[in-house]
Amino acid sequence: MQTNKKLKMTSHVKAAATIGMLLSVSISAAAQADSWRGWNIHPPSYPNGQALESFAKEVADKTDGRVEPKVYHNAVLGDQPDAIEQVRSGALDFANFNMGPMGPIVPAANVLSLPFIFKSPDDMYRIMDGEIGDRFADALAEKNLIVLSWFGSGARSLYNTDHPVKTPDDVEGLKVRVMNNDLYVQMIDEMGGNATPMAYGEVYQSLKTGVIDGAENNYPSYESSGHYEVAQYYSLTEHLILPECLCVAKASWEELSDEDQKAVREAAEDAAEQQRQLWKEGVQESKQQVLDAGVKINEVDDKSAFQAKMQPIYDAFIQEHSDLESLVTDIQAAQK
Repeated sequence: MQTNKKLKMTSHVKAAATIGMLLSVSISAAAQADSWRGWNIHPPSYPNGQALESFAKEVADKTDGRVEPKVYHNAVLGDQPDAIEQVRSGALDFANFNMGPMGPIVPAANVLSLPFIFKSPDDMYRIMDGEIGDRFADALAEKNLIVLSWFGSGARSLYNTDHPVKTPDDVEGLKVRVMNNDLYVQMIDEMGGNATPMAYGEVYQSLKTGVIDGAENNYPSYESSGHYEVAQYYSLTEHLILPECLCVAKASWEELSDEDQKAVREAAEDAAEQQRQLWKEGVQESKQQVLDAGVKINEVDDKSAFQAKMQPIYDAFIQEHSDLESLVTDIQAAQK
């Protein structure tokens, strides 16, 4: 009997030791998993949000859980300038950034904010996916931001509460909200309008009360913000076509093995393909919704008059940033 008790006790001890070893291995493996935090300004349902969620899942799958990204949507981790600094420092691991507000950190990015630098979203994708896009990626890498792929944000056009914009003269005297960038202020000023930098969240009420007469944005933002309810003239100037990057912190990137870097980049390229397709579908859905609501949309068949008004902006920009002239001329040459 005593012998049987000893055998049973020994068996229990061995079983406990085995379980303990398995738990230790499991905990050790979990500790080795790299949990990445990602920033996104949009809601999860937005094309960018959906694409980033797909990116996170694919990275986790392709790396067998060695990298486990989590996306924080709706800018809950801060606004874009803060998020840029957090990714640069490695406090955040990845993010989807619009290149418009990137200029203060990466001067080359201001080239992408020049009005009419791209003729169409398709031209923008083609150029950013090639050698010119690599040059912008190199400029971001110098600031500790590794570009994995390029997203799109459509074409931004003018809308207002009063009348269609068919020529630059139609902008004269209008108070137009713009993003906080000197190039956008100059763009409206050159057409005789009064540019008004303003937080995005203030635009609806400002349009409704007449503080401003108009603003500029893409179809999905014009529709989802409800701006179409108070500014029913949408004119397809398509003056800004801004790319966005899916970027990873340099510190996080360099911790990856070559195999995992390859997996992460493939997932980012898949996410860009998804985002572009979802964006294209979203544009059509938003366009139809605002049309159904009675918005008056007018094509701008000849943009040359608008482009001519922008020449002083280009001249001043190149004079101030002569080192970026080749980027400007190469983008223009790629669309002839």
